[in-house]
Amino acid sequence: MNEQLLAKVFVELADNLVADFDLVDFLRMLTDRCVGMLDVNAAGVLLADHNGELRVMAASDEQVRLLELFQLQNDEGPCLECFHTGVPVSVPDLSTGAARWPRFAAQARHSGYSAVQALPMRLRDEVVGALNLFRALPGPFDPAATPIAQALADVATISLLQQRSSRESTVLNEQLRTALKSRVLIEQAKGKLAERQGIDMDEAFSALRGYARAHNRRLSDLAGAFVDGSEPLADLVN
Repeated sequence: MNEQLLAKVFVELADNLVADFDLVDFLRMLTDRCVGMLDVNAAGVLLADHNGELRVMAASDEQVRLLELFQLQNDEGPCLECFHTGVPVSVPDLSTGAARWPRFAAQARHSGYSAVQALPMRLRDEVVGALNLFRALPGPFDPAATPIAQALADVATISLLQQRSSRESTVLNEQLRTALKSRVLIEQAKGKLAERQGIDMDEAFSALRGYARAHNRRLSDLAGAFVDGSEPLADLVN
């Protein structure tokens, strides 16, 4: 693995740990960097809300986002197991996981994934979510890459708690509630832009994120303004 690239990614993640950082955009960046740096084809992040229910917070593409939703809706899969046990789960060949998670394994293979690895996102002894890595081809995950992936998950967890205080759990819950609302707005904006432009959801997200960064805007704020029509973004939408 390229050590310079690795160092650059950790610096990039650390640079985003500011007081008003956009959690959804940050986690999407995390999944993108996992795909770009590790030997995986897709990545997703699940976080628990204030009721302890897992939610899909980020995914490197639309296909894996739908697979993560399928996993939650059917209440089975390696990511849920990782979250509930706090232990990493690695399945190098999902054809052998059919008995363990029959619906998830079938859907994952249908979506083009043959291997999955789920890593816990911990706050001390409390697991707040999971980082999930997917590969198209079966085979064991690189043992040298797994600690790096776990370190990325740990950095993401720290990012949830950048405002350290005696009220850490309260801060975390508030951040998650805000992030969930932002995620809904971003999904709505993606759908609206995709329909307007005749593009797919991944392209719509890239366009929105690129516009937000080019104009120094929070992605969630931009999405909300686009959805409610207060900012038509004429230079973005045909």
